[in-house]
This record gives sequence, C-alpha cells and structure tokens, in this order.
Amino acid sequence: MGGMTGLAKTMMPVPDPHPDVFDTQWPLRVADVDRTGRLKFDAATRHIQDIGSDQLREMGYEETHPLWIVRRTMIDLIRPIEFKDMLRLRRWCSGTSNRWCEMRVRIDGRKGGLMESEAFWININADTQGPARISDDFLSGLRRTTDVDRLRWKAYLKAGARADAEEIRPYPVRVSDIDIFDHMNNSVYWSVVEDFLGTRPELLERPLRVTIEHDLPVALGDDLEIIRHTHPAGSTDRFGPDLADRTVTTLTYAVGDETKAVAAIFNR
Repeated sequence: MGGMTGLAKTMMPVPDPHPDVFDTQWPLRVADVDRTGRLKFDAATRHIQDIGSDQLREMGYEETHPLWIVRRTMIDLIRPIEFKDMLRLRRWCSGTSNRWCEMRVRIDGRKGGLMESEAFWININADTQGPARISDDFLSGLRRTTDVDRLRWKAYLKAGARADAEEIRPYPVRVSDIDIFDHMNNSVYWSVVEDFLGTRPELLERPLRVTIEHDLPVALGDDLEIIRHTHPAGSTDRFGPDLADRTVTTLTYAVGDETKAVAAIFNR
C-alpha cells in the first residue's frame, strides 16, 4: 500500500529508535480477547486511548490539554496478537495543525502479533466544546516526530442509505457504554465491528483494515441502528482507485436520520 492516500493510506512507520516515541508495555488480559484468544478491536481501542492518556501525563500536558475527541481511527490487524502475550505499545505524532493532530500507535506482541493504528485527535475547549489551539510548547514536542504541520481534516467515508441497506439492526446503548463525557465511548463503536466480524470470520484470515469516522456523539437513550452495505470488488471506486479491486463493507451508525459514525472494513 506504499504511497497510497485516503482510506488506503500508508501509515507512517515507527521512527525507532527515537527519544520522542512514547514506549510502554503491559500484559494482554482475559477481557481483551475473543473466544479464540485474539486481541479484539474494541480492546485495542481502549489500549490506544489509555496510552494516549499516559503519554499526555508523561509530557506534562494533562492539566492544560485535558479534553480530546477522536474524529477518525484507522486500525490494521496485520497479525493477531494472542492471549497471555505481552503488549509493547509505541505512540508518536504523525501530523499536526494548530488544533488537532494525528497520532500513531503500534501494538506489538512478543510472539509476532501486530496491530497498527492512526487516530485524528481534536483538542477541545471545555467551556466552548469547540476545537482549541494547542499550546506552542506542546506542538513543538509533537513535531519532533513529524514534518507534517498543516494537517487538514478530510472525510474518507460517506453514510450508507437505509433504502438499499443489506441489513439494519438495532444496537441498544447500555449504561456501561457511556463514559465520563456522557457519550458512548469510542471503544464501543469497535464492539459493533467485532459483532460484524463474528459473522464473517474469513475476513480475519488475512490482514484487515478497519476505519471509523465519528460525526456526532451517541447518548444514553438514543435508538442506535447499524446500517450495513457491502460494495463488491470492481463495483465502485467511491473509496478511491486504490480500493476498486476489493470488497468494502460499511457500517453506518445512525439515530433516526442522523449519522453518528461510519465504519469501513476491508482486507488489505
């Protein structure tokens, strides 16, 4: 996938060794894995959130930049990471602007498993709930691992319509899905992906890329529905010419006529 952009983009390789790559490890726990022992996407997303908090604290900006929302997360499952393994997580910045940044997280298992991720994070002002400027000293630290300093938001995904959906199913929002910001936590969107993969285990036999873009938050009491579409290989280049040769499944997270998020799933 060298040189590709958009949904087929090439993620920046880890600059290793580099003093500004945050490097940590912790064991894989029983709640992180599916019944085959594979590290699940929703659990990997929790780890990605956790290492983000840890790095923010380590850099000394937990108090001044406490609130971030994720606009997009792209995760590649390259080789499954399996139960009882030790995870090595490395996090670094791959692109910046004044109010947002892209952060890479590479998750390695000691036994050879590998998941790669990139997330587009927006710094939020707690009072206005809008994007807030990142302080110059924080930005200078982030920029030590990237030369991309004019990062722009560009959506890769469009919502699927109800009229031609393969399946529309309810996804009841539970109290335990709601986090400290009173919204459904980012990792729960990835539980929906795991539900889909449970019906399509063959997708897990080859490297898999899953991307979720968030438009609006989901709240407790929302009647969330998942709208599924499958776009066969050769049927469309709506995801860009680099993906015209493969099947892409989309999941649209909707409450009534409002799109909350869209996921795209395809083998690499």
